[in-house]
Amino acid sequence: MAKAFAVMLLLFNALGLNTGIKLDGNGYTDILVAINPAVPQNENIINQIKAMITSGSEYLLMAMDNKVFIKDVKILVPPNWSGSYEKARRETYDKANIIIDSPHPAYRDEPYVKQMKGCGEESEYIHFTPNFLLNDNLLNAYGPRGKVFVHEWAHLRWGVFDEYNEKEPFYFSQNQQIQPTRCSTQVSGHWFEIINGHATLCRYDDTWLPTKECQFFPDKDQKTSASVMYMPSLDSVTAFCHEGDHNIEAPNTQNQKCDNKATRTVIFQHSVDKDALQTLKPLQSAPPAPKFTVIQRRSRVVCLILDVSGSMQGQRILRLQQAATIFLREIVEEGAYVGIVKFSTSADIISSLTKIEGYARESLISKLPDTASGSTNMCTGLKLGFEVLQQDDKSAVGDDVIFLTDGEATDDIQSCLKSAVNSGAIINTIAMGLSASNVLVTMANQTDGKFIVADENLISNQLVDAFSSFTMSDGDLTKLTIQLVSTGSSTTGWFNGTVPIDRTVGNSTTFTIIYERSAPTVSIHAPSGSAYDQTRMTHNAATKTLTLNIPGTAEPGDWRYSFFNTESTAQAMTLTITSRAARDDVPPVMVKAQMNQLASDGSKPMVVFAEVSQNHVPVLGAKVMATLQSDTGYSEDLFLLDNGAGADNFKNDGIYSRYFAKLISGRYSLKVRVIPQEGAIRGSHNRNSGALYVPGYIVDGKVQLNPQKPPVSVQSADVGRFIRTATGESFVVNVPKGVTTKFPPAKITDLRAKIQVDTIFLSWTAPGEDFDFGTVESYDIRWSKHLKTILYNFRNATPVNTSALHPQEATLDEQFSFLPEVAIKNGTTLFFAIQSQDKQALKSEVSNIAQVTKFVPSPKPPEISEPPLKLIISIVTIACAVAILACIIATITVWALKRKKAVKESGGA
Repeated sequence: MAKAFAVMLLLFNALGLNTGIKLDGNGYTDILVAINPAVPQNENIINQIKAMITSGSEYLLMAMDNKVFIKDVKILVPPNWSGSYEKARRETYDKANIIIDSPHPAYRDEPYVKQMKGCGEESEYIHFTPNFLLNDNLLNAYGPRGKVFVHEWAHLRWGVFDEYNEKEPFYFSQNQQIQPTRCSTQVSGHWFEIINGHATLCRYDDTWLPTKECQFFPDKDQKTSASVMYMPSLDSVTAFCHEGDHNIEAPNTQNQKCDNKATRTVIFQHSVDKDALQTLKPLQSAPPAPKFTVIQRRSRVVCLILDVSGSMQGQRILRLQQAATIFLREIVEEGAYVGIVKFSTSADIISSLTKIEGYARESLISKLPDTASGSTNMCTGLKLGFEVLQQDDKSAVGDDVIFLTDGEATDDIQSCLKSAVNSGAIINTIAMGLSASNVLVTMANQTDGKFIVADENLISNQLVDAFSSFTMSDGDLTKLTIQLVSTGSSTTGWFNGTVPIDRTVGNSTTFTIIYERSAPTVSIHAPSGSAYDQTRMTHNAATKTLTLNIPGTAEPGDWRYSFFNTESTAQAMTLTITSRAARDDVPPVMVKAQMNQLASDGSKPMVVFAEVSQNHVPVLGAKVMATLQSDTGYSEDLFLLDNGAGADNFKNDGIYSRYFAKLISGRYSLKVRVIPQEGAIRGSHNRNSGALYVPGYIVDGKVQLNPQKPPVSVQSADVGRFIRTATGESFVVNVPKGVTTKFPPAKITDLRAKIQVDTIFLSWTAPGEDFDFGTVESYDIRWSKHLKTILYNFRNATPVNTSALHPQEATLDEQFSFLPEVAIKNGTTLFFAIQSQDKQALKSEVSNIAQVTKFVPSPKPPEISEPPLKLIISIVTIACAVAILACIIATITVWALKRKKAVKESGGA
């Protein structure tokens, strides 16, 4: 096994990765923009994309010291757009870095980035709407498109965060002044409420901070050049905040997520490009404009290349038939073209490319191989598979391969890799069993395919899950087959359960039962009481499957199933349920699963992510479990959390996550299940990363208002009971011999502070002995009146006596209160942080910094409606003029009196 891993890592180093954005010299390449099929065809959208990125490239070059620019961009148009476009290679909608889609239900036309990982890590994608690209009326509020693009690019590529905070737009600074949440503090302006179209002075709450109706209006003319991540709409802003002008006090996301570091520091010292950015030399002349290629992907073309060598005999060839049957019958899209190749010592075409329509699915299923013999000649199988893919247009470019094997190659695998990469096909690989070649990992990575580990155990249903995960979307989720259930059991009697089918799915609903030896007695009951038994199911005795296709749209509600094992001894049975959207205009609830990395040497924990959403809107309160199973037999179940602590970056964003810290060498499968329960809701979560909507500007002493920001149109709604299953790409753990994977407690990221009279109340989510598992030994809590002390010299801050604090188990809520030993004056701001320690004296990173200001409110003056800003300025100007005139008169009077006195004294002498 160790030798196999070494070979795999050698191949990684030799060939590198072929996925995602690349920095080629000073230019970024392989950027993919994808347009959703819901967007009506409009060639001006393509023109505007080009214009935005071209101007963005110029702005990016300026903001990054002439070091980087945008070099190469592909624009993927939907298959339903007519016209002559280049054929897409390995570009697919779900791999896009930038998507052009209908307005978000909650954010409308606001540009934003789906940013689910930590500081310095690449994000998922940028979302722009057609209206943002085409409607110039939005530019005053957000800024020029090119500058907005760079703001979002910094989120996407470098993992920095916003330097504003719409929830906390104002704060008390350390010197007890009210400040707008901004970076840098050199951005000048005033804050007002807008009432009936007029600017009035802000009202204040009980802590004398401005009320939520108060907004900051920047001066249109500024002297500062920072910062892109605060307000790119300002003409003067051409730079990212550096440490010299960074506002470390502001309660914005950048400070909260990046330990109060400036955005420029994160980009140059912590991002994926940090090494290149520190060594790249600035360009001495202007680079060329970005190169754009408009591409299109039409019908899916896929070839199954299946290993039928001798080691596949028995249960493995049967599992192959069962899983491939579900793929051909339920998963592959209508209108796609499918071919099948088998290989062992030699290779044969089982089926040429066949369009999926009518009886084609069953015809292909009937041709699946059922016998195995010979050796494992991978290159022969791949070569013949590429020939099948070329049958439609004499090219395999952009086509899809599902390549399954359970053994090591007996031929020249290097030549196989080169030809596979050069083919232009997307190669998805399945490693079945411990002996399956590790080159499958590299082949999938090099061709933008998926690598999946599967065993032959029937109950695990892994091979069915693997084939079920090979969907390809053009962005229209209503066309996708969704796996609701994948479960198994070994029993001597009944195998029972309840499956909720929610209102977002129901079409093409299929129940597939796979049994070990003999067909069970089946009873399936719809919510209304309608019953289905084996007489209404399709039975294939050769592949040991029973299939029930629910006619029309399946009833929403709880479906009950009961399978009875008629044999006297236990036998294994599995149930797989798939379905599609109930309506073309209602996207279904979806689940996506992934790891934060696909290879680990055990030096740091990995993170499991599962996104639960409907049409980009998060589903909150779901119960999500991830199962990680190694091909060596080790397995772990993790309940994923959306609590904004530990591995979870943002609370209530529909991204559920957890650390995977018990790293043992092996190749792991990833399966995520949403377990039915009451209380899950479709939330109206605020976006975490996106350009700021500016309410207006101050120009020549007047407030110029932008159009009012549209209100959020999505309200929280009960989504009802639902169930989903998703299979993520497999990943590899290779811990060197002798290396332990003992980790410290996770960093606390959600520390909060309150003060009542003189008592401090702290709360946070408990970390664990190993990141977020177990219980820490102790907490070290410290505070200071000076932010820089707690930020840069934690050990020099004032310690708190925590002898009465008994740590809770990881993920539970911690609460602690204490009375500082020194008196705290009214108006004083205090800063707090925590470091936890485990039984081996390993310490966590210092937590986020929580701050609180002691404030004893005085009676509030009566609220007075103030005049518009122009009149305020006029009044102030007149008052100043009167004061100056009074001073002049007083000065002249004093001078005259002194003069008169001097004359008298002179005459009297």
